[in-house]
Amino acid sequence: MCAKIKVAILDDYQNVSQDFADWSVLSDQADVVVFNEPLTNIAENLHPFEIVCVMRERMPLNKALLTALPNLRLVVSTGFRNASIDIQAAEELGITVKNTGYVWSGAPELTWALLMALAKKIPKENGNFTSGKWQTTIGIDLEGKTIGIVGLGNIGSKIASYAKAFGMHVIAWSENLTEEKATAAGARLVSKETLFKEADFVSVHLVLSDRSRGIITSGDLNSMKSSSFFINTSRAPLVDEVALIDVLQQRKIAGAALDVFSQEPLPADHIYRSLDNLLATPHIGYVTENTYKVFYQDTLKAIQEWLH
Repeated sequence: MCAKIKVAILDDYQNVSQDFADWSVLSDQADVVVFNEPLTNIAENLHPFEIVCVMRERMPLNKALLTALPNLRLVVSTGFRNASIDIQAAEELGITVKNTGYVWSGAPELTWALLMALAKKIPKENGNFTSGKWQTTIGIDLEGKTIGIVGLGNIGSKIASYAKAFGMHVIAWSENLTEEKATAAGARLVSKETLFKEADFVSVHLVLSDRSRGIITSGDLNSMKSSSFFINTSRAPLVDEVALIDVLQQRKIAGAALDVFSQEPLPADHIYRSLDNLLATPHIGYVTENTYKVFYQDTLKAIQEWLH
């Protein structure tokens, strides 16, 4: 009898991978082990496995780690792309890398939820409500306000459509954005400087690359109006984190909302956790029922195809 293939499902934080796909179909060929917590001794823990299933960028697979896993033959990553996998190293080591499908609705929906929560002071009012208080803040009207969208791709364009439905003015900028594309999305193309100076809400929707890393600078953040809000549900390294912390601490802007961080999970003592003008969620933009169905069912399908 041949030994079974060993399959590792990594970083299943909510312990739901077994609920979204029928892994029992692998029972004759593979032993599946689920890891719910981030691994510490990564190479040691993953050494026995021929197949590793990763959740987007939760587990970086660089060349050093891939080299330390001589049994590894297949990596399945959720989502269309995973910048934390060294694809070239995987190819050199004979490791196949496959990706799953994706559901685009989660990230823009969360972005808009965060924007609404900031505008209507929902977190503060909820906290006051539970402590017995009543009507302690005054919300912001979205109609007539200006949203500046940095990156007008799939998600940025969806945000533009939401904003138009709420009667907002939409301005947009990215390095390669044309006036034609901006107009088609219902936005007005402006310079980066104009966007940060004029927008009441700035929302970032760029793909992280060597060119876009750090593209939101201290100068950009410090040029925002004192009444404006900054929202990032895309990738943390797009933004100068030190500068963002500074403008929040100095209350140079009204507040910010973040769903992405330079280190995830975020350390318990990180300064972000103590800022009262920051609304933060633990990278849950893609954590939805429909997305997880696609992620785990496509992962299972990729393993089955590889085994056959």
